[in-house]
Amino acid sequence: MADPSLARRRFLQFLLASPLATASARSWAGAPAAGNEPYLVQSAADAIDVFDFEAIARARLPPAHWGYLSTGVDGDATLQANREALAHYALRVRRMVDVRDLDLSVSLLGTRWETPIVLSPLASQRAFDPEGELATARAAGTRKHLQLLSTLSSTAVEDVNRARGTPVWYQLYPTDQWDVTKALVARARAAQCPALVLTVDLVGGSNRVALRRWRRLDTRDCKTCHQDDPVTSLAQAMRKPMFRDIDVTAVRDLTPPDISWDYVARLREIWPRKLLLKGLVSGVDAELAIQHGVDGIVVSNHGGRAEDSGRGSIDSLVEVARAVRGRVPLLVDGGFRRGSDILKALALGANAVCIGRPYAWGLAAFGQAGVEAVLDLLRRELSIAMAQAGARSIAALRPELIVDTRRPA
Repeated sequence: MADPSLARRRFLQFLLASPLATASARSWAGAPAAGNEPYLVQSAADAIDVFDFEAIARARLPPAHWGYLSTGVDGDATLQANREALAHYALRVRRMVDVRDLDLSVSLLGTRWETPIVLSPLASQRAFDPEGELATARAAGTRKHLQLLSTLSSTAVEDVNRARGTPVWYQLYPTDQWDVTKALVARARAAQCPALVLTVDLVGGSNRVALRRWRRLDTRDCKTCHQDDPVTSLAQAMRKPMFRDIDVTAVRDLTPPDISWDYVARLREIWPRKLLLKGLVSGVDAELAIQHGVDGIVVSNHGGRAEDSGRGSIDSLVEVARAVRGRVPLLVDGGFRRGSDILKALALGANAVCIGRPYAWGLAAFGQAGVEAVLDLLRRELSIAMAQAGARSIAALRPELIVDTRRPA
């Protein structure tokens, strides 16, 4: 009798290798559409752009892990909008500017960084590589990039900080229990994390339809890492290292449904360092955040994994930047895959740009070396884009360098 798991794998391979699927994926990625089989590079150094790592991650990861990494919510409209919106912004190229010495450094909340490219918080990285967040942290350290660490990290913050060499910024899922929130904040404070990044965009949950479909293609026993049942999923989350030695028996939600602006004041009472909000996408909320004393904002739709708004993150950035007017630093994430994408965001008001999936692809493909190669490629591409824009520094990137092709010139 034929092995049913083998049959499923072959069927999945057929789907992924079909002309329709590969043409669609490559068109979305900006890669050549000729041929049905993607070329898989043999080492991190051979990669030409970040999509080389995506192809390897897709080939290597089990279906449930790939589905977790690659999909969005409902019909993936917001996931797609992140890329489509970027395509509507074009670079107004400049000539005859001396661009021999480019300065990619930025200042964020009193710290100078060599690059505006930031590693977004990404949960459960050991699903992609045995070393997980430790490999990512070492790559961030060697390349001197700012890193944000997820509450749902598969490695504790203390170990990540040691691997990186300096403390990360800590991303907080507060849960619906204040005592748990206080314990998480106290641990980040003791680990000397200089900034706390409160995620506010998953209130009410998210309907990850495509992820559930990918899970059904996985023939492994995934009860310990991937669940359709939200109660069981929450129980799995509570077993992450950051919740160790914390009483989580009363927790029913990672993101309390009653969270409001008063919550910022409560956090201020127990967190003396920099506080940012992650997940704001409107000018109204950005103005309210400033009124409530936040130190920075991360414009984010969770990489298309939160709400089904169908609105690209870069469009939200334009609105938020207009409201903020430079009063607090703005970071942005959602769909950034090339140096030219990063330049667009910086010119339109971001102080730094966060990437998630690209470095996860690198991690899944080649571990630490893959993450380092992704960061190197994006920095190189950003340098090229800056030279084409005639911008010698990040500060020289202004909105007038960008054209919104949806509007009359």
